[in-house]
Amino acid sequence: MATPSSIFRFEPFEVRTSAQELCKYGTKIKLRGQPFQILVFLLSRAGEVVTREELRQKLWPADTFVDFEHGLNTSIKKLRAALCDSAATPRYIETLPRLGYRFIAVVQITVEPAPAPPRVEHVAEVRERTLDTVPVAERESGNPPRVAWRWTRVAALSTVVVLSIVLVLNLARTREWVFALFGSTRNNSVAVASAKVPLRSIVVLPLLNLSSEASEEYFADGVTDELTTDLAQFAGLRVISRTSAVHYKGTGKTAPEIGRELGVDDLIEGTVQRSGNHIRIRVQLIDSTRDRHLWARSYDRELNDVLDLQSAAARDIAEEIEGKVASPQSEVQMANHHVEPEAYESYLKGRYFWNKRTEGGLKKSIEYFQLAIDQDPKFAAAYAGLADTYSILGSDVLPPQQASSQAHVAASKALDLDPNIAEGHAELGLVEFYYDWDWKGSEREFKRAIELNPNYATAHQWYSYFLSAMGRFSEALEEAKRAQQLDPLSLSIDTTLAGRYRDLRQYGQSTDLSRRVLELDANFAPAHTALGAAYEEQGIWPEAINEYKKVTVISGDSPPALASLGCAYGRAGNANEARKIIARLLKTSSGRYVSAFDMAAVYASVGDLDRAFGSLEKAYSARESQMAFLSVTRRLDPLRTDRRFANLLRRMSLPLPASS
Repeated sequence: MATPSSIFRFEPFEVRTSAQELCKYGTKIKLRGQPFQILVFLLSRAGEVVTREELRQKLWPADTFVDFEHGLNTSIKKLRAALCDSAATPRYIETLPRLGYRFIAVVQITVEPAPAPPRVEHVAEVRERTLDTVPVAERESGNPPRVAWRWTRVAALSTVVVLSIVLVLNLARTREWVFALFGSTRNNSVAVASAKVPLRSIVVLPLLNLSSEASEEYFADGVTDELTTDLAQFAGLRVISRTSAVHYKGTGKTAPEIGRELGVDDLIEGTVQRSGNHIRIRVQLIDSTRDRHLWARSYDRELNDVLDLQSAAARDIAEEIEGKVASPQSEVQMANHHVEPEAYESYLKGRYFWNKRTEGGLKKSIEYFQLAIDQDPKFAAAYAGLADTYSILGSDVLPPQQASSQAHVAASKALDLDPNIAEGHAELGLVEFYYDWDWKGSEREFKRAIELNPNYATAHQWYSYFLSAMGRFSEALEEAKRAQQLDPLSLSIDTTLAGRYRDLRQYGQSTDLSRRVLELDANFAPAHTALGAAYEEQGIWPEAINEYKKVTVISGDSPPALASLGCAYGRAGNANEARKIIARLLKTSSGRYVSAFDMAAVYASVGDLDRAFGSLEKAYSARESQMAFLSVTRRLDPLRTDRRFANLLRRMSLPLPASS
């Protein structure tokens, strides 16, 4: 049950009963009165049904029944709005018609440590200490010591000074007061040097296309992406990734609604207008809490200066939020190469198709990235995009050696042209992890990417894969959580986070997260796979098999989906069905790529150890990306006691799996 000092944590939210605060990712969300009390009551009984009558007795003891019904319904609506929850598809608060409510998310409850009580001095102690400072002659005279009123006056003066300091510090927390007192820090030399600026969070909403041609939509999307990337370079800013921002394209939601859902302080919205080679971008900064316009500016440039335009806009926005935040490192990163206009256009088209994340879209993006490179051989971002694409296609579309060699060449070239491009370091880290098996080099590149751009959600996501493969599950979970904070609406990152919970055998949180992703997109195959894997590891075979069957339908019987289904059948004891899957995979391999690592897992599930090790040797020779997870893949547990397994780990310099 709740206490006056309870702390409730669930997903990105934290509730502190002592301060009566609801926070999301550390940002306070306005929730007071009865909605807050209802939340605390539901949290204290998470998983249980709280009846409407219980709520009435606790929170509306003096009201009439009619007033209670209206008040409760209104409070629940406010509470759901604060949590971005839905009555139809609840993530947190489930409605039980005519009965009550139930809090359905996983809740952690802790108690705030009590502050050390101040030492209370007795009057006699104060008097004794005070008299020690009085001259002996005065003490012996019998007259009241003068020091008593002196000490009282000093104490009173000290209190006034302390209260004044506290008042000034509290006032100085607001930008409006600082600017009113000292004037804008850009135009005056006066500054508050010791003030610590809190971390600000921001999202760039999709810029509107005002060009005459609707086909120019890709251009506005591309400028949005690049502005987001440039803003992410600044220290002290948390920048939401474009995959979350794109959900608000064409939305009718207000700034406060978007701010609450993404947990951000400020929004950037604006327009892009192109006429021939002339570009006009107008952006405005909005305080999401108060829905107030803070600043706006227009930029006019030629297309060959568009990267400088975006960098200038990012600098202005960052300075408006926090003052001169750009570090020397950021300045180096944003000294852009003057790209050829046609190359920049091709690059934006490449990113447009890359963001679709389909096999067809990825292959189309390769064409445009390569065209951009042909048009401007010094365009580092185009090489980074090419490396991105080959890395993804190497998972289950292209043979690993082909994909890895292409990705490695492209990422290395991007870094040759621009050593400070975070995407290049992340891509090189991924190649060295998946295909080169250079564990130290890979971790170094991931860390460098995050150092250059702490807001690059994908780098955190990929680093979590690396940490998981190394058996560093707790660190992997933290990186996946950081990725989710930066890209809270990304289905891919949510699914990655579900996998990290599964690594730690926190199956409840893993399945909850996968189900939530599927509420948003019932056909998102990776979430079905993650949910099936959580059931598989718990030995809940009917549910695991059912999820994997869904993946085979969605993916058109892709080899990875069939392999997962075969493993579930085999581990459930249905060897006949598993062997049917093996036969289908062998037949499929004559016409398309089938992972030998996946084949090994299915063979292991039916106890065919020799064929399993034979497949693992093929995967080793082909340098398949899944081999990086050899140490931690639980589907291979039947092989671990065989000396051949230890030999493979030694040859790959992988750590021995932790005992479970």
